[in-house]
Amino acid sequence: MSNSTVRDMTEGTIWKHLVNFAFPLLIGNIFQQLYNTVDSIVVGNFVGADALGAVTSTIPVVLTLIGLFIGLAMGASVVISQYFGAKDVENLRKATHTAVVSTIIIAIVISAAGYYSTPFLLRMMNTPESVFREAVVYLQIFSLGLGGTMLYNMGSAILRAVGDSKRPLYFLILASILNIFLDLLFVIKFNSGVAGVAYATIISQLVSGLIIFWILFRSHEIHSLSWHEMKIDTGILRRIISIGFPAGFQMALTSFSNVFVQSYINSYGAASTAGWGIYARVDGFVVLPTQSMAMSVTTFVGQNAGARKPERIHKGLMQGLFLSWGISAFIISMIYIFAPYVAELFNQDMAVVGYGVLFLRLNCLFDPVNATNQIEAGALRGVGDSRTPMIIMLSSFVLFRQIYLFIISRLTSSIYFIAIGYPIGWFVCTALMTLHIKRSGWEKKIAALR
Repeated sequence: MSNSTVRDMTEGTIWKHLVNFAFPLLIGNIFQQLYNTVDSIVVGNFVGADALGAVTSTIPVVLTLIGLFIGLAMGASVVISQYFGAKDVENLRKATHTAVVSTIIIAIVISAAGYYSTPFLLRMMNTPESVFREAVVYLQIFSLGLGGTMLYNMGSAILRAVGDSKRPLYFLILASILNIFLDLLFVIKFNSGVAGVAYATIISQLVSGLIIFWILFRSHEIHSLSWHEMKIDTGILRRIISIGFPAGFQMALTSFSNVFVQSYINSYGAASTAGWGIYARVDGFVVLPTQSMAMSVTTFVGQNAGARKPERIHKGLMQGLFLSWGISAFIISMIYIFAPYVAELFNQDMAVVGYGVLFLRLNCLFDPVNATNQIEAGALRGVGDSRTPMIIMLSSFVLFRQIYLFIISRLTSSIYFIAIGYPIGWFVCTALMTLHIKRSGWEKKIAALR
């Protein structure tokens, strides 16, 4: 087994493993966020505020469509990392090929579902009429290109499971640069509006997906792909689904519930819709350090679960929390100071900028709370417990948040109370997750590893 691309986290300094693994993930996630953010900046400045609203209003729908698949990729990464930690090469290879075949099948289904359900979902969000037609165009084109996104995410999940978070970064940087070039070409040169940025995004995502699979087929590592092994092992698939489905279902349902959150925001008008879109795009970057650290914790815990080292698992959780809190504190200060300048990057309309600054400053203050539940959920998933984070997050992000918004929208017309619907859910989730880890689930999982 070559040590040039894999990382064994079962030995060595824990915080160094977490940081060294998370950093390439963070840079890669930043470039992945650039796909849709550049779309928003280009249409907001070269097409108009309505086009910006059309592109950004589709965020909850996009996340709903890919949520289940992201869960499957996460489940595959956990299973593969555990086989890697246990040095079980045979099952590791079965798991990688099972994950790939499943990806191809799911990509076809989700792309079709997204394309045909687009008008219905946008109507459900009360999308303003001024942006509705362009939102349909953007989302339907984006849905047709979801296969490229899924190929990249599953290929990256396979590499991350064996500790390789660098090569997915290199491929993503290349694709992101291509996306920026195509955005400017299609919108400015060919005047193709939101359709142009949608085509630029799906072409770029397909390139990154194809490159990473080309590398996997040419690799000589234990996680390489070969055509004659390309089949589904039903036992391993069940294991992947048992770990990945709860996380994916939670992501998809949470994103779907955000369709209703978006509907509350949309009721304040097109400027509010665009301003919330700015917040959503920027928040996509803000949460990246936490998400990257959570993925690092998941892989670290997965490998040490396979190696039967529960003491390292507990230390990894605590160090991951402290690292994420420190990063969140720094980001809060930056966002609060530079919020007006950030909002103006997307659009010059003062009403849009005003809403964007409001949403950014209000919600960023609570990011350490969100960081806590993300790290804790990542650790639980690493030991194979995806059900508990699913139940807690659905209860907090979907049920409680929707009840809160339903009640508060009837008590006041202030958009402030609508905007803090996200942080309210974060507080509830963190309280429940921390209580669970301290009182029951975490200790049981640790004991089961001995």
